[in-house]
Amino acid sequence: MSDWLVGLAIAAACLITAWGLLFLAARRLPPGILRDLAAFIPDCVTAIRRLRKDPRVPRRAKIAVLIAGLWVASPIDLIPEFIPVIGPLDDVVVVALALRYAARQVPRDVLLAAWPGETRLLLRLLGDPSPERPDGERG
Repeated sequence: MSDWLVGLAIAAACLITAWGLLFLAARRLPPGILRDLAAFIPDCVTAIRRLRKDPRVPRRAKIAVLIAGLWVASPIDLIPEFIPVIGPLDDVVVVALALRYAARQVPRDVLLAAWPGETRLLLRLLGDPSPERPDGERG
């Protein structure tokens, strides 16, 4: 086997081991903000998958959440992931903006049904629903 294949296999093994250790460390976090932040991106990916398949979600909202999902999966970031604390910030911001955009077009109960994590996090992200105008139109 050539040297670059051995190097690639070692790099893949190290990456998988690091992911496993991070997963185990995240599961051991006590309840609170750190645990919520560790679960935010995986919860977003699950919600994006569910919203993409839901027939009640308009095409524009599906495109927005799909772009957010691709952004999270992309190795290209505005802020490199290896920078502690702020590394995943660009992913969180893009997903939050996409979910807020989708929330204006999708009934709130559909979003809540698609969200696998803590409901309070999604409600905080989405903010208060826009109030109804007296003439029945949405604000």
